[in-house]
Amino acid sequence: MRIKRIPHPQPEAAVIENPVDLSLMDALIEKYKSKKGNLIPLLQGVQELYGFIPREAFFKLNVEAGLELNEMYGVATFYAQFRLSPAGKHIIKMCHGTACHVQSVTAITDELLDMLNIKDGETTEDKIFTLETVACLGCCSLAPVMMIGEETYGKLTPREAAKIVKEIKRKESLT
Repeated sequence: MRIKRIPHPQPEAAVIENPVDLSLMDALIEKYKSKKGNLIPLLQGVQELYGFIPREAFFKLNVEAGLELNEMYGVATFYAQFRLSPAGKHIIKMCHGTACHVQSVTAITDELLDMLNIKDGETTEDKIFTLETVACLGCCSLAPVMMIGEETYGKLTPREAAKIVKEIKRKESLT
């Protein structure tokens, strides 16, 4: 007896809110496509162009640079440096290294996550903040530490950290 294969219905195309100009990747692909070990430099370049790696970029890299989708996705999800969704205007990095952990950085992180109403790695609805925990910021003498953009804040308490973030939000509302 033969079993008839039933075709899976194709999902309807998702509506793209902000289409990505993939032509920005052309020079990057041309530079790296024939080089050995080009996967990470290509992903880094794409992220530098867009601030994250758009879904459509994976398909373009697959077709034009010959990279396998599963390899690209595996690398992009393994390394914390890569983003698969847009980040907020201000990225808050919470150090969870040993020195910061001992100094109760978890309480600070929880305070900010509650205040911003997001989870670790997420972006606020207004796209102003993304909060992410990191292994170490290399400022152990300042523990507990957070970085917002290029600015480092040390010897924090939950209240001080919340005050810093609220002040940034206040400044953003004025612009």
